[in-house]
Amino acid sequence: MAVTIEELYRNYGILADAKPEDLSQHKDAYQVILDGVKGGPKEKRLAAQFIPKFFSSFPELADAAINAQLDLCEDEDVSIRRQAIKELPRFAAGENIVRVADILTQLLQTEDSAEFNQVNTALVSIFKMDAKGKSTLGGLFSQILQGEDIVRERAIKFLSIKLKTMPEDAMTKEVEDYIFTETKKVLEDVTGEEFVLLMRILMVLKGLQTMSGRQQLVELVVEQAFLEQALNPADPDTVDRLLQCTRQALPLFSKNVHSTRFVTYFCDHVLPNLSSLTSPVAELDIQLEVLKLLAEMSPFCGDMEKVETNLTMLFEKLLEFMPLPPEAEGENGENTLSDEPKLQFSYVECLLFSFHQLGKKLPDFLIDKINAERLKDFKIRLQYFARGLQVYIRQLRVALQGKTGDALKTEENKIKVVALKITNNINVLIKDLFHNPPSYKTSFNVVTGNLRPSGEDMGAGSTMKKQLSPPLPRRDARQIYNPPSGKYSATIGNFSNGEGGAGAARVAH
Repeated sequence: MAVTIEELYRNYGILADAKPEDLSQHKDAYQVILDGVKGGPKEKRLAAQFIPKFFSSFPELADAAINAQLDLCEDEDVSIRRQAIKELPRFAAGENIVRVADILTQLLQTEDSAEFNQVNTALVSIFKMDAKGKSTLGGLFSQILQGEDIVRERAIKFLSIKLKTMPEDAMTKEVEDYIFTETKKVLEDVTGEEFVLLMRILMVLKGLQTMSGRQQLVELVVEQAFLEQALNPADPDTVDRLLQCTRQALPLFSKNVHSTRFVTYFCDHVLPNLSSLTSPVAELDIQLEVLKLLAEMSPFCGDMEKVETNLTMLFEKLLEFMPLPPEAEGENGENTLSDEPKLQFSYVECLLFSFHQLGKKLPDFLIDKINAERLKDFKIRLQYFARGLQVYIRQLRVALQGKTGDALKTEENKIKVVALKITNNINVLIKDLFHNPPSYKTSFNVVTGNLRPSGEDMGAGSTMKKQLSPPLPRRDARQIYNPPSGKYSATIGNFSNGEGGAGAARVAH
């Protein structure tokens, strides 16, 4: 026979009126409350509140009590589920913490937003109650490693969002070491999106924000990137993995944590296959994305055994994207439009900057390592490129002249502002290379802001399954090169996203 509301209140009264030392004598009264989970909606709501209130007084009924509350957490009535979930942290004591954390982690799969928020709140609550934090984390990582895909995904997201909000006294060295160890296990088999989130988890750990800690993180990313293997340019998953790993490594690099292995890999394996890379996302200009990543990493190279080899590869790529002047000229001495090569400014900017950064390590490269004939050819290309550059810079300045405030915020003018920055950057680098001997002293400040049109992703990277989250912010304000990107690349950088024709990349004389 089902328990009634009256019986629940009567037995609650017995337990509430009993002295603490006498509570254990009223086991039958507590059993009636447990049986309330078999009643109707009203009885279940009362049971959800009464069961946890006296849970600690009946250790011999602990399993039955937790199972009864778990039944309520899975009830068809969402209001009953929310009430039961709200009370779950009261069961989290001693050896029960791991079990409760495990249950709550499984409940993250709910599709009800209010219920989902309740589960999140409950998990945070028991983490703060857990003296060492490891028991709660044990429940979470257990589901990440062994649970259903949806539970795994949401548990990883929970940790990536909530860990950084935990009080400092909860994030002890022991807890951080446990997170690091368990995360390494998870990293043995992850999707692209999971990798990004797991790196975000590790980056908030205080112990990994030191120089040695960041070096450990770089080592983890190197393992994920498979830098010991040759690149298969035709496999989009392989290309995607490299892009993602490089993106995650970027915030870690500094003057003491070097990007050498990544830069060397790009020069050895990526640049020779640049034109044959298979993009993991249809709208992504994979060549520009790769060149941008290389440019962003190049300032943080340490000593390189293969600096001459890497500079040679960059030099060869520059020749590909810096055309010779057309031989035929029109009556007025200017090139005809039909013969005029396309000038891919975005590509050249990235390559020139990378060459410039590595050139600092071997400043006599152009003089000692390149024969006179090739050097002459290179300077002719630089000169021709600079001519087109000057024409375009003048056009941009005229177009932007007198524009301020809101006028500069239009999409068209944003593109022109970025274009002007890129062309000015290239101009400065070319001037450096024309010095005798070539100079490598120029440095750029960070270009800030996201100039991509709203809703478009033209080079931020991609995941193996889903769109990548935006790159993580750097830990400090290091002044490094950050190549501008956006619709401008489609207009004058030969960005293959379906906007603008091939002629858009030409510079009118």
